[in-house]
Amino acid sequence: MTFDKYLYAIGRGVRGAKKAYGEASLPPDPARAARDITPGAPVENAAPPKAAAPNIARRGLAFGARPLIMGIVNVTPDSFSDGGLFADSAGAVAHGLRLERGGADILDVGGESTRPGHAPVTADEEAARVIPVVRGLAAACGLPISIDTMKAEVARAALDAGASILNDVWGFQRDPGMAKLAAERGVPAVIMHNRDHDDPDIDIMDEVMAFLARSIEIALAAGARRDQLILDPGFGFGKTHAQSLTLVRELARLKEFGLPILLGVSRKRAIGAVTGRETPGGRLSGSLAAAVMGAMAGASIIRVHDAAEHADAMKVFAAVRDRARGETQ
Repeated sequence: MTFDKYLYAIGRGVRGAKKAYGEASLPPDPARAARDITPGAPVENAAPPKAAAPNIARRGLAFGARPLIMGIVNVTPDSFSDGGLFADSAGAVAHGLRLERGGADILDVGGESTRPGHAPVTADEEAARVIPVVRGLAAACGLPISIDTMKAEVARAALDAGASILNDVWGFQRDPGMAKLAAERGVPAVIMHNRDHDDPDIDIMDEVMAFLARSIEIALAAGARRDQLILDPGFGFGKTHAQSLTLVRELARLKEFGLPILLGVSRKRAIGAVTGRETPGGRLSGSLAAAVMGAMAGASIIRVHDAAEHADAMKVFAAVRDRARGETQ
């Protein structure tokens, strides 16, 4: 099944949500879930391949009007922002439905924190956290569900439970089974740049381009199709704050690959470093500014904690952009 068929699910609205999780029974909305930064792995200094003509980004509903909103559903007890607020499956499903009502187009479910100093979890423990949530959301809402994991075993179980997008923060360069699973299932897959530690002396854009070129090669060698892939430069992952901001400024360089781009800046520490906001929940305004800059540079998906606010921002961005286009025609 092709990528655009999954994204045609966007806009179908809640499917049975009132029946399974009636709005009256939903708890008040606490501070939204969060996803911290993590370091990643160095890669060979290889030049990216020549760009193919853009394809997915121009298809139908997929990326037609505005960047899509990917709402974060963390099912972790130790993420830097939510503090375990949605660690139980019922709370996580309810939160996912709130994100959908707020304007999310995709829900991204994760069960392992990637904040600095996080404690790794086993595949069994991670699956125990995310599978009930994926299953519950698949039954209760009408949005595509992404599984945020670096483990093929967890990803396979999530796809079986109703997920339809893979989101690998190691870009197929940690668990070889991830690329094989993407090829086997034919699902859209986000491949993200990562490093084990930051290095202020490297050219971060050259690093990101080389890493993503290698990830694409791994995917194709495993039998995946190029048009399944979505690129994420990994804002905040193994990068200095200055390097993360450079990613947003230079994001358009990723368009050389001819693939959709996902940007996840929401509540990250680089935003706090600029604004002086120490608490993740206070970084909304800065996150919105960076998200709009990313949209202007060509991002097709924005990964966020605050769906309603980002959905409004992307609507205004699209309206202004389209008005400007109309005046030049």
